[in-house]
Amino acid sequence: MSELTINTTQNVKINFQAASVGERILAYFVDLLIKGSYLVVIGYFVFNKMGLGDAISKMDQWSAIAIVVLFLFPYMFYSLVLESILEGQTIGKRLIRIKVVKIDGYQASFPDYLLRWLFRIIDISISSGIIAVVSTIINEKNQRLGDVSAGTAVITLKNKFTINSTILEDIGEAYVPVYPLVIKLSDNDVRIIKETLNTAIAKSDFEMISKLKEKVEKVTGIKNQSGKSEDFLKTVIKDYNFYTQNM
Repeated sequence: MSELTINTTQNVKINFQAASVGERILAYFVDLLIKGSYLVVIGYFVFNKMGLGDAISKMDQWSAIAIVVLFLFPYMFYSLVLESILEGQTIGKRLIRIKVVKIDGYQASFPDYLLRWLFRIIDISISSGIIAVVSTIINEKNQRLGDVSAGTAVITLKNKFTINSTILEDIGEAYVPVYPLVIKLSDNDVRIIKETLNTAIAKSDFEMISKLKEKVEKVTGIKNQSGKSEDFLKTVIKDYNFYTQNM
């Protein structure tokens, strides 16, 4: 399983494990099973039992096509819709615990998911998945052509996380926040701040801690009142937890 380094918009590098070909194939077949089950249910109950098939046979050609295509929409747009709603996951990806992310640190957006979905025609449909498998194997970031075009990758979420791997902090009920402007940050911003701070502390990289402090001050408008840059950043993380947990 290859390691994927994402360089965020704050110029901070975060390492993830790229999802393996096996994980991606397994997620694909789980989704295929769900879509196939949908077609069976629609075909049997709606078109057969409810008589829609007979009704369609009496319609003109274009009306019949329109109704069939309407019922096929969930099957056709399954991946696009779910990845957009579930932030990079389908039901199959969620069960296998893999996820689509941008390799530049941004959250993937609908145009990214759309481009990946369009390339499924080449990656999967036309080639029966052969192009997707081959391109994923030979690509150092385990990307299929759709990922390369959209600037995305698929990562595994199976790493063992502790509270230090998340934005969560045990602040206690008596905690008094210092910097109200931390609400300008997002969960992703705070996660990056915490991960970078922990990495810098482990490596005794005081220059990185100072740069991170300056970046946070610039983005939020907060002025350091804690003295040491490390203490300031820890307070920012705790304050963000306080305000988000009590909103």
